[in-house]
Amino acid sequence: MEPLAHDKQTVLITGASSGIGAEFARRLAGRGSALVLVARRADRLTALAAELEQAHGVPVTALPFDLSSEAPGAGLAAELERRGIDVTAVINNAGHGSWGRFHDEDPERLRHMIAVDVTAVADVSRAFINRLRAHGHGYLLNVTSVAAYAPVPNQAAYSATKAFVLSLTEALWAESRGTGLRVLAFAPGVTRTEFFEVVGTTDATGGSAYQTPAQAVTAALKVLDRRDPPPSTVSGRANHALTLAGRLVTRRLGVTLAAANTLRARG
Repeated sequence: MEPLAHDKQTVLITGASSGIGAEFARRLAGRGSALVLVARRADRLTALAAELEQAHGVPVTALPFDLSSEAPGAGLAAELERRGIDVTAVINNAGHGSWGRFHDEDPERLRHMIAVDVTAVADVSRAFINRLRAHGHGYLLNVTSVAAYAPVPNQAAYSATKAFVLSLTEALWAESRGTGLRVLAFAPGVTRTEFFEVVGTTDATGGSAYQTPAQAVTAALKVLDRRDPPPSTVSGRANHALTLAGRLVTRRLGVTLAAANTLRARG
């Protein structure tokens, strides 16, 4: 592949109002990318767009949008077409989690999480992947989680949604070979964002050390900038070792060890 030219990209970023999504926006604007920022919080998006345009002189579009709505990919594509914006890259970063025994989970909260973490990722990827391939010099980056690599009791549905994203993205990596499109599943590990405020507990960290959004995005871009990026990557040596260890033990032992950690944390 040719080197990735960030100053020739127009990047759609979901979940861009805070955390890792906002950090991606800041870093990519600094590299000269035009941006489309997607999230529900219009005030934050507008403020971030103004900040980045002033700091870096790149066009930034704030697009408030609810990704849990029906057919979000078609909705975003139609709105961008109406505005005359042609994206060359997509970062599916939006998502939220849950914490607790599956039988105690609120059904509506579960449905919303699956809509954003699974349906929207698949739908947005499908809506844009043909045009990304046609451009042939951009990327599709889907943010997954270390939780994707093994079932996680107390996060049963969340870890399953991230396993879906990991599997989907790795398959799209293989399908996109030779098109010039980079496809990457990125697992940032435990990152200091609003995620745990939404989940409602820090027990969901599993005792792992926090990293900053800046550290996570640095790791993602380092891999994305390679001439031939792998289908997936994990941020941080400890997280990489954890996911590797999960592949070396039986499924029974892996979920048993995860249960010993997460169910004890729950009490």
